[in-house]
Amino acid sequence: MLRRKILYIGNNLYNNKTNPSSIQVIGKQLESEGFDMFYSSSKNNKILRLLDMLYSCIKYRKAVSNVIIDTYSTSNFYFAVLVGQLCQFLKLPYVLSLNGGNLPARLLNNPKLCAITFKPAKALVSPSLYLMDAFHKHGYTEVAYIPNALNLNHYEFKSRPIENINLFWLRSFCKIYNPCLAVDVLKALQEQGYKVSLCMAGPDTDGSLKKVKKHARSLNVEVFTPGKLTKAEWTHLAKDYNVFINTTNFDNMPVSVIEAMALGLPIVSTNVGGMPFLIEDEVDGILVPPNNSKVFVDTILKLKSQPTETETMVVKAREKVEQYDWMLLKERWVEILVTN
Repeated sequence: MLRRKILYIGNNLYNNKTNPSSIQVIGKQLESEGFDMFYSSSKNNKILRLLDMLYSCIKYRKAVSNVIIDTYSTSNFYFAVLVGQLCQFLKLPYVLSLNGGNLPARLLNNPKLCAITFKPAKALVSPSLYLMDAFHKHGYTEVAYIPNALNLNHYEFKSRPIENINLFWLRSFCKIYNPCLAVDVLKALQEQGYKVSLCMAGPDTDGSLKKVKKHARSLNVEVFTPGKLTKAEWTHLAKDYNVFINTTNFDNMPVSVIEAMALGLPIVSTNVGGMPFLIEDEVDGILVPPNNSKVFVDTILKLKSQPTETETMVVKAREKVEQYDWMLLKERWVEILVTN
């Protein structure tokens, strides 16, 4: 059946420098609902990847009913622009999956490119209320909100008393996520006499892991860096930790934070980008100013000193992310893809 055959365009990369991307997560979820999925591209070289994406649109133009295009805000934004233009030429309906946390800046700084890409799309799908709100402000009122979905059966909720402080950080090691701040928090807590550990898991994207290790040595602290882990590996590892810290200076709606909420880890995150659209401060997590280790430390100690309030917070966080279960969200994707 043609309308259940989909070409998915995105960074379908499998290497040690990237975490699973939307194309790999949503693609598998759609496969589970009976869609026949074709993917592009897995080429590491950016130019070759773009050419492969364009070629795939031509190759599958008569075999698929829709193209899903992952749309980011950095250099890969131009991939979406060019693929979108080709889809228009081929009269191939396309859906833009909005993933770039800095897309609001694109809307502001590149309005013409955005207009020729976003307006002709069959649908715009946002995983966050933050991006949906930004697009509404720029006149794109028909944005479908479909959060990043989880299979909640894979996330066992666990109550975590905070005696010794065991911090967990999970992202790609990248400058925009400010990983060295986590080391500063570790050092400050230890200087106050607390027994603290820090695990920082994830692939090294831009050399920031080396900087984190150097920074840890300069502060004479030990950081556990197990590298890139599978979902099963890191969720098992997280059982030994009791606070999740998100130090980023730039964000949309990170799956890692949603997953940590599902597991029962109390969240302390910088108040940037889409985070206040995900976390209600002091209700299901705590938001703090970016690049401020002192506030992180004070907040973590507050969680430790108020176990009843912390337990209430993590229960509410779990209740919130139960709304993101794939079984509740799949029909939204199906409706977009199968309607003309």
